Amino acid sequence: MTTGAMIATGAVTSAPAQAAPAKPTITAKGGFVMNAANGKTLFTKAADTKRLTASTTKVMTAKVVLSQANLNLDAKVTIKKEYSDYIVNNQASSAGLIVGDKVTVRQLLHGMMLKSGCEAAMALADKFGSGSTTSARTKNFIAKMNSTAKSLGMTNTKFDSFDGISKGANASTPRDLTKLARNVMKNTTFKKIVATKSYTAKTITKTGGTRNTTWSNTNKLLGWKGTIGIKTGSGTQSKYCLVFAATRNGKTIVGTVLTSTDETKRMADVKKLMDYGFATL
Repeated sequence: MTTGAMIATGAVTSAPAQAAPAKPTITAKGGFVMNAANGKTLFTKAADTKRLTASTTKVMTAKVVLSQANLNLDAKVTIKKEYSDYIVNNQASSAGLIVGDKVTVRQLLHGMMLKSGCEAAMALADKFGSGSTTSARTKNFIAKMNSTAKSLGMTNTKFDSFDGISKGANASTPRDLTKLARNVMKNTTFKKIVATKSYTAKTITKTGGTRNTTWSNTNKLLGWKGTIGIKTGSGTQSKYCLVFAATRNGKTIVGTVLTSTDETKRMADVKKLMDYGFATL
């Protein structure tokens, strides 16, 4: 009798199934999260609707640079007046590089990804594009960005700039940018750069001296509950964007929010998506 009672008791004390977390509401117009290990979708909101990408475009600029054969990260690039003029004419975000400075490719990548320097992006496009003029080389580099997007299955993406300052045809989607993020985070140099909170570049000046320039990362989520990157973006029309990645307990998620209404809401959106993503892995 006692044994029977024990068996009966054991049959009804199995742990109840854990309820699935509620899908979060975000203010961003578009959002997407995936499991970095297998590409499984964890969250989607208007994930395939094309939107302006602002400086998250620079993730692709970095991808193209880091995909160059026999890349020398310590190769030096001289900052041209054209880069400075571009910043002024477009009222673009700047890494504070000065005409005549000799800057390494590694430093340019940091200036572009941390400080979001558009002159750093232009310098990289000029360095790694083909052609006889800066205009031709940057145009060729943008073509490389688009061919890379195609090779990654980014079917709803078109780049018309190296930095996100659109000429009317620069657009992508949360799903496409997350595909890009998943791919480029496999590159150890990229992964290290986007996880860096602050970086000091020692550059050679036009007169042969040296200058130290320190860049702080615009991604203020770095370090929050495992956040390891990747890139912010903002603009009058694009509003606030963020391509992000985080690792917790050995598992990694990547995602994107596009068109958040302000910086605070963008951060809140991403925190919600990270917590939800890990809860649904």
